[in-house]
Amino acid sequence: MQADSLAQATKKMAQEITSEMKAPVEHITEKVDSWMDGFLSMLPNMAVALVLFIIFLICAKAFQKVFLKLFRKSSENQALENLFGTIVYYIVLGTGIFIILGVLQLDKAVTSLLAGVGVVGLALGFAFQDIAANFVSGIILAFRTPFRIGDIVKIGDYMGAVSRTNLRVSVIRTFQGQEVYIPNKDVLQSPIENFTILGERRIDLAVGVSYGDDLEKVERLVKETISNLEGVVRKEDLIFSYTAFGDSSINFEVKFWVHYPDQPGYLIMLSKAIKAIKGAFDQNDITIPFPIRTLDFGIKGGEKLSAMQLNTGNAPS
Repeated sequence: MQADSLAQATKKMAQEITSEMKAPVEHITEKVDSWMDGFLSMLPNMAVALVLFIIFLICAKAFQKVFLKLFRKSSENQALENLFGTIVYYIVLGTGIFIILGVLQLDKAVTSLLAGVGVVGLALGFAFQDIAANFVSGIILAFRTPFRIGDIVKIGDYMGAVSRTNLRVSVIRTFQGQEVYIPNKDVLQSPIENFTILGERRIDLAVGVSYGDDLEKVERLVKETISNLEGVVRKEDLIFSYTAFGDSSINFEVKFWVHYPDQPGYLIMLSKAIKAIKGAFDQNDITIPFPIRTLDFGIKGGEKLSAMQLNTGNAPS
């Protein structure tokens, strides 16, 4: 009797274990069957999605080519051209992907993806404010084109030739041979002096002549000398003006225009003008005086050194 009872208990336990193991297997089988049914039912949508993906790939390429063709008419910035071409390409392709996800009935995935993109964009905006500001400034500068590569400019305290630009910084090579990297945000917010864009620059040269010289003669001689100087342009715009009674000279300024291909050319013309004026003055006995100082030994003033009696004897012991 005890053996029969033990056998029945063992058989019952085995049945319970078998039923417990059978339930998960049946659940997994049902899941696989439902997935297969869903996959088979989605095959037409997947075919449509594949066709749409190919169409949007072609459209993205086409839109990119059209945009680049139009962009080249308004700007020659290669970096900006590549950037905007890539942006247009991925905007069209991204639009296609969202439509494809809708065809595949993955609306929840689309919503989650958009929400994630918004959160990530907001976080990146706070984290990289300066980079974003320089980036946007670089885009504005590329469209405004206040200077080109090779132009001589002055931005803030830095003057030199523009070496290269990108969407983050503008690089200036100073006349001392150093490269200065200026963030585009600072470039956009600073006054920009472009010395190359007009191809001309005015030289303002200050000189002084003796009080004993004929001022009319000096003016006529300086104008003739500068006008005959090779490299001077817009001679009708030459300006001569006396500016002040100096300590030992009557001061004047002569202002004239020269071609400005580069900074060495400007300095060469300035040097030529100084030598030409000095040579003309020497030939016409016009004096550029040295500074003169008068020593007054009288308490009230007016007593010359030559009129004073000097005691050359020995001092009393």
